[in-house]
Amino acid sequence: MKSTIVLSLLLFVSFNIYSQDDVEKRVTDLLSKMTLKEKIGQMAQYHLWSKGGEDNIKDDIKKGLVGSLLNAGDLKTKNDLQKIAVEESRLGIPLIYGRDVIHGYRTMFPIPLGQAASWNPALVQEAARIAAVEASSEGIKWTFAPMIDNARDPRWGRIAESCGEDVYLASKLAASMVKGFQGENLSDAESIAACAKHYVGYGAAEGGRDYNTTYIPEQLLREIYLPPFKSAVDAGVATLMSAFNDINGIPASGNDFTLNKVLRGEWNFDGFVVSDWSSVTEMITHGYAKDEYEAAMKSANAGVDMEMVSLSYADNLEKLIQDGLVSEEVVNTAAGNILRIKFRCGLFENPYTKEPKVSKLLTENHLAAAKQLAEQSIVMLKNNTVLPLSKKVKTIAVFGPLADSPEDQMGTWSPDGKKENTQTPLTSLKKSLEGIAEIKYLDVLENSRTIDKSKFEDAVKLAELSDVILLFLGEEAILSGEAHSRAFLNLPGAQDDLFETLSHAGKPIVVVIMAGRPLTFPNISERADAILYAWHPGTMGGPAIADILVGLTSPSGKLPVTFPRTVGQIPIYYSHKNTGRPPSENMLGIPIGTPLDPKGFVSNYLDVDFTPAYPFGYGLSYTKFEYSNLQMFPNEVKNKSSFSVSFDLNNIGDYEATEVVQLYVRDLYASVTRPVKELKRFERVTLKPGDKKTILFQLSTDDLSFINNEMLRVTEPGEFKLWVGGDSDCGLGTSFFITE
Repeated sequence: MKSTIVLSLLLFVSFNIYSQDDVEKRVTDLLSKMTLKEKIGQMAQYHLWSKGGEDNIKDDIKKGLVGSLLNAGDLKTKNDLQKIAVEESRLGIPLIYGRDVIHGYRTMFPIPLGQAASWNPALVQEAARIAAVEASSEGIKWTFAPMIDNARDPRWGRIAESCGEDVYLASKLAASMVKGFQGENLSDAESIAACAKHYVGYGAAEGGRDYNTTYIPEQLLREIYLPPFKSAVDAGVATLMSAFNDINGIPASGNDFTLNKVLRGEWNFDGFVVSDWSSVTEMITHGYAKDEYEAAMKSANAGVDMEMVSLSYADNLEKLIQDGLVSEEVVNTAAGNILRIKFRCGLFENPYTKEPKVSKLLTENHLAAAKQLAEQSIVMLKNNTVLPLSKKVKTIAVFGPLADSPEDQMGTWSPDGKKENTQTPLTSLKKSLEGIAEIKYLDVLENSRTIDKSKFEDAVKLAELSDVILLFLGEEAILSGEAHSRAFLNLPGAQDDLFETLSHAGKPIVVVIMAGRPLTFPNISERADAILYAWHPGTMGGPAIADILVGLTSPSGKLPVTFPRTVGQIPIYYSHKNTGRPPSENMLGIPIGTPLDPKGFVSNYLDVDFTPAYPFGYGLSYTKFEYSNLQMFPNEVKNKSSFSVSFDLNNIGDYEATEVVQLYVRDLYASVTRPVKELKRFERVTLKPGDKKTILFQLSTDDLSFINNEMLRVTEPGEFKLWVGGDSDCGLGTSFFITE
């Protein structure tokens, strides 16, 4: 039976939307009625097999000792468990159900790194919105996304979940994802609470090894790794997740500086922080806590409100309060933070999810958006005029382990996607070219790691009878993602050998690469006729790739991360510092100087060009774009003021296409050395052949600020350079000055 307390709570507000003052009154009122055990219970998140199984979990829910469940089964199971919480516990506090809805729910969008390649915040927001609509229809009210760790090491498996290497691009996309998941109001039935993760610095793990140590000076932390999280907080993100890594010796799940000083003190975040899976008790293995008692103490005092899966809070917080090592106010604050989000989510008014009369999964609009985002994420790295495929092409030979692999196409972290819903390139090409060209397919390699070459001879015979070869290479979904770091970035298995073998057939070869990270493929880069980088493109990746291959759509994706020539160049990223001895182009081999006469002694490798294989922001189109008439207003800018940058973009090719125009700046001298380039603006611009458009960007001197040695954000007077173009190597530039 519902208690009178629950009834009064339900009558307090007659509708889902209420003011912040109302929320705070309700939080305070409910906390005053809770026992210490019930408050600690709100700080516990379990799954159904925690604590010995579902029966024990149900018993704890009835006692008010569970705040959240993740991976909690089907809709009926969620509603049944929620009924226990709402109707059988003393205070009727609802559970909040969490799930990893990372890049789609049933409709799978490209992996986040692929979404970032679209450079389209509005479409990325729409994708998150669709994921929220689908997930919420099955009882999920909280997602552990977006992942907005800046990532400069492609060996790291979780780069697939990131928005790439750039702080500005990642910050824009972080806000878009949060707004998409959470909608106009968290209490809307189709909104789900977002969780910005992994706070913070996880993408800087040593050697790209997952969960590893990070050493990040405070200046770098504030300038590169914190801003995407600040952007998420400014966008109203409901929750954050503390990371697995330690930061300068202090694990993220016990880090008072990042959680209390920065997140709460400086940013005034009033949602709640959840630990990553068992990351509280993993502080013991880190060597930061002696046992679970000490781990719970350090994590709670640092500001982690909810513990995911491990039991240190449930088992130790009450004793820690008795011993005076954790104050009851810490628990009150944590429980209040959690309750605040539950109230904002409307869970007290609408704790149950009704099964929709018409499924909200895989609707026509959802699939159309997934296809559009997949199209915009695909980056063309090379094209010797073989693409789009000519109408004269009548026979196409298709090979490669990713041509017809629906499960791999969805990519990492797609637990609710289904391979039977995924449309592959092979099936899509057959459909789009029916009656126009014959598709001949041979399953040469079972998967991306296969080393069996027994079918290579048959592949060559088939290729020789075709007009063009389409080769779908890359890495399986299982080779990227959490705990899937790689020491080498080459194409696994016999894929390079397959390309080499087919290259002797004397036919044009188009290579489409699907992967969760940047890979290295120098032989293919040099010898293939065309290369498309499609990431893991999701449910509608097949139709998106097919439309680009046949020319229904011009590729418009741009790289959100630098591609190295070889793994030995890592870390390599566009916004690096210049050093006192920067290299020049084509500097290879042993320098002619000596330590006594250091001619040619510069910051480079003897055996590989210092430049990347493909720079950040790079991506080709079926047309040609020309940049001209760059102007600044004014040329001399007073500090704390605004200025404008304009230039003309002209489509001088034969196809209608979209260009992602990019603006970069450099502070030539400052009290702290600055990167050689920093992205400050971008925009997608679509032009028909022969059309020209004047692009105008508005900037402020605040856009040129940085963190100085006193940890203050400042803009210093001086000389700056500015460039506009289609990638970070763009050459149309000008100089300007900022004065006091």
